[in-house]
Amino acid sequence: GMDEARPPASPAGLSAYVAVSQLLGLTLLATTGAWLGRYRGGVAWHSPLQFNVHPLCMVLGMVFLQGDALLVYRVFRHEAKRSTKVLHALLHGLALVFALVGIIAVFEFHRSKGIPDMYSLHSWCGMAAFVLYLLQVRAGEPPGAGRDPRAPRNTPVPPQWLLGCAFFLFPGASFSLRGRYKPQHVFFGIALFVLSIATSLLGITEMLLFNIRDSYSQFVPEGVLANTLGVLLVAFGLVVGYVLTRDDWKRPPLPEELALSMDFKTLTEGESPGGSS
Repeated sequence: GMDEARPPASPAGLSAYVAVSQLLGLTLLATTGAWLGRYRGGVAWHSPLQFNVHPLCMVLGMVFLQGDALLVYRVFRHEAKRSTKVLHALLHGLALVFALVGIIAVFEFHRSKGIPDMYSLHSWCGMAAFVLYLLQVRAGEPPGAGRDPRAPRNTPVPPQWLLGCAFFLFPGASFSLRGRYKPQHVFFGIALFVLSIATSLLGITEMLLFNIRDSYSQFVPEGVLANTLGVLLVAFGLVVGYVLTRDDWKRPPLPEELALSMDFKTLTEGESPGGSS
């Protein structure tokens, strides 16, 4: 009756942890803005302040939006799977756009000031995170409307993003292959999120050593605020990571998804009409 029509409630504690993650995320964005605005002169594009676009965009894109993209499947537990996938891909795509703007900002600033590029550990880890993230995000883009991902092709083995497209956006993909690929996709998503936070911590330390090297050890307000931002980044990562790794908080398949899965499993892996396997 009425109880059957009502969607099941979220697991105990999930909503609270998601709310805490969002509070931490908004606080770390505000703290980043406060640091850049109060102590680094603010943000502007074609000016000496262009560099400040970099930390703001990277924290917004590679940390906050990437974390929220990972949480989509926990938060929207009872919505249609395809709608949830679209939101997941949109948030990842938006994060990628902000990250790209942040990277362009720092390269343009370096060029205008004659500063060398890509020599620090922060820059190495950051570029690795961005390139790997680009490959991972492409998993949210369909490789071509109406194409059967199981059909033979004359191209070389597809990269990870193409496999992601085939397995997750097209339900006709082999369920055994999809099952084997999914843990890799989940692992790389969390690993890139962790790498992004670690890279941000390296960047904060680098900025402090460049700008307040002589006074940092005296607990000056800028150093304390930037350290607080680092702690907020770690806290955000820990809360998001906890939500993502709780097995009992994973998104349950909807009844129609289970029925569809069985239909496709029979179609792709079951017996042929003639009875032979």
